[in-house]
Amino acid sequence: MFGFLKKKKTETKAEPIAELTAEEKEELQEQAERFSITIKELEAIDPKQVAELAKTYEQLGLVKAQLGQMDEAIGSLEQSLDYKLTIGDGYKKLMSLYNAKRAEAARNGDDAGIDKYMGKMDDMRQIAKKVTITG
Repeated sequence: MFGFLKKKKTETKAEPIAELTAEEKEELQEQAERFSITIKELEAIDPKQVAELAKTYEQLGLVKAQLGQMDEAIGSLEQSLDYKLTIGDGYKKLMSLYNAKRAEAARNGDDAGIDKYMGKMDDMRQIAKKVTITG
């Protein structure tokens, strides 16, 4: 009857991922290698440098995500949160990656994958609560 009372349908489209040039990929690969070396050095010298290790793992994960290496990115970002709980860029990217993995599992009809990544996203929300309360 009254069109202005109806909810408008909004389309949600995935944000297009910009293609990287060969030079950009090479630079990101070099950054990832430097972060990996820094992590090894920190762990060998003093694995108790928690904040620095967390930051370096986060940076490595963000670079891996830019390179499209999603599983490696997830591993690095999870490792970062193992060292130190934060809700910064790494947290946001990890939540985004989990959501992408959940969506992929849904497209493939993989109920176990959906449950796995929904559980991981729930864990992330708990981290946000914990950091917010104690922060």
